Amino acid sequence: MKIGIIGAGMVGTSICDYVLTLGSCRELVLLDRNEDRARGELMDFGHTNALTFSKNTALKSGSNYALLADAEVVVITAGQQIKPGQSRLELAEVNSRICVDIARQIYQYSPNAILIVVTNPCDIAAYSIIANTPFQPHQVISSGCIIDTARLMKLVSDRVGVDPKNIFGYILGEHGSHCFMPWSLVSVAGQPIDYFCQQNGIDNIQPDQLLEEVRQAGYEIFRLKQNTSHGIAASVFRIIQAIEINEHSVLPVGVMPQGEYGLHDVVLSLPAVVNRNGIEKILIHPFTSEEQATLSTIATALSETLTNIGPL
Repeated sequence: MKIGIIGAGMVGTSICDYVLTLGSCRELVLLDRNEDRARGELMDFGHTNALTFSKNTALKSGSNYALLADAEVVVITAGQQIKPGQSRLELAEVNSRICVDIARQIYQYSPNAILIVVTNPCDIAAYSIIANTPFQPHQVISSGCIIDTARLMKLVSDRVGVDPKNIFGYILGEHGSHCFMPWSLVSVAGQPIDYFCQQNGIDNIQPDQLLEEVRQAGYEIFRLKQNTSHGIAASVFRIIQAIEINEHSVLPVGVMPQGEYGLHDVVLSLPAVVNRNGIEKILIHPFTSEEQATLSTIATALSETLTNIGPL
């Protein structure tokens, strides 16, 4: 598989690390406006080819989108970070324009690629690409709430003393503060979480408190180290793996529903089957009426933001 990554910042290079160490990538292309930085990063990675744990992946870097010719997956991480005093709407408009411009250039050389949008706000940027380029909805995946879901799994794991890979649940909606957690789907080793806690002498976990901890986790990491990179890179690699191996994995990623849950014309995280073609389908879960109402409210708020941004 040929993979392209746009943006040689902390997240972009962390994704390169996962791809080169754990993946089976034939060719990796790292693009950045700062060609020296991209070249330096791949030179550094290239030295790992002499070590036994590394695969001999062909490495290319630069700023020319022609390097992405026939790429099967392209990850977009480029964009601005929010500035002091800048509103979320202003950032959404700036980064949506950046991502649309990037996607249009990708399309010239790799019209069949699957795009993974990481640039924040990723759900709005992903929608903007679908609405303003020839890429189809199944080809554009927002990294969405997969990182929030990983944080949920780790937090519950710490409370109940069970491997986070044995925790099941989703954070859905918009990546960030406008997300929600369907408590009816959260389980430990196949057991409803409240039942598991009761059977094992563990105090019941309060859903509202847990969701707030999930929401605050990213802010706390940013406060401590001024960026978040490892978790989001692992999340993106998880999506890449599902595409590369044609896993048909169910992941809580940002997608554009076509009537599922009564939603249209918006991108938000829902449980979706991801395979070699990108988004295969969105799964329908039996949400409670309250959970469905929350999801609809989030979709309405996203639609209002998209209306305020206007055409690109």
